Amino acid sequence: MSRIYDDRPCQLGEGPLWHPERQELFWFDILGRTLMSRGQTGPRIWAFDELTSAAGWIDRDRLLVASESALWVMDLESGARDRVTALEADNPITRSNDGRADPWGGFWIGTMGKSAEKEAGAIWRYYRGEMRRLFPSITISNAISFSPDHRFGFFADTARQIVWKVALDPLHGWPRGEVEVFLDLSSTGRNPDGAVFDADGTLWLAEWGSSRVAAYGPDGAFQRAVTVGGRHSSCPAFGGVDFGTLFVTTARVDLSAEILATEPQNGCVFTAEPGVRGLPEHRVIL
Repeated sequence: MSRIYDDRPCQLGEGPLWHPERQELFWFDILGRTLMSRGQTGPRIWAFDELTSAAGWIDRDRLLVASESALWVMDLESGARDRVTALEADNPITRSNDGRADPWGGFWIGTMGKSAEKEAGAIWRYYRGEMRRLFPSITISNAISFSPDHRFGFFADTARQIVWKVALDPLHGWPRGEVEVFLDLSSTGRNPDGAVFDADGTLWLAEWGSSRVAAYGPDGAFQRAVTVGGRHSSCPAFGGVDFGTLFVTTARVDLSAEILATEPQNGCVFTAEPGVRGLPEHRVIL
């Protein structure tokens, strides 16, 4: 079972990131245009002018942050932000969504229409100064994650209820070959959202609308699920001193006033101890 880790409710909690050097959890409220954190110094919050959704850690004091129009380097102490590169800045209907650093120091970031317009989004990768579109025609980009052996990258289109995997070049991490379906949840009614791997190669997938994070083995077989106290579980992250804690963001969006009145915990960040260990998030190399 899960318990509440942070009780500040988000309209659309997303992008949890455990900073291994700071021992601090960061996450976003996309619709609230804020970055939030909780660590040894207590809770903190930063406000943005744009919808902002995902981050990777560069060093102890800087994050790479994805907004609806760009990637930014953000100083955690001063709050100063420096633009790194554009992200669909010429397309006003899209915004950033799910993202994660890869084992080579690159950063994968998905986009989507602000109203989930069909196939308006894409999966991008920023690597050593280059921003390259990897996969177009994505409606709701999610589940960006990387197998512990660094052989495969994963991503989802929540609207299609599919998680794909693609082989990665071992030298620089670019996709090679065709994508293949890893999970097709269309027959189950489950909606794949954010995902992260544990150290044993099991994919932990938040399933939007299902109040859970489900574990799928390397063969795609369902293993078990951790129940989350929010209906819209959006993204998991492993953290804690030994990476044995599973953090899960949730959302309040699209829930009725009656549900929110009786279930005010929707939108909070939850934590659980699933009995497995994750791995430190990869560092972004600029």
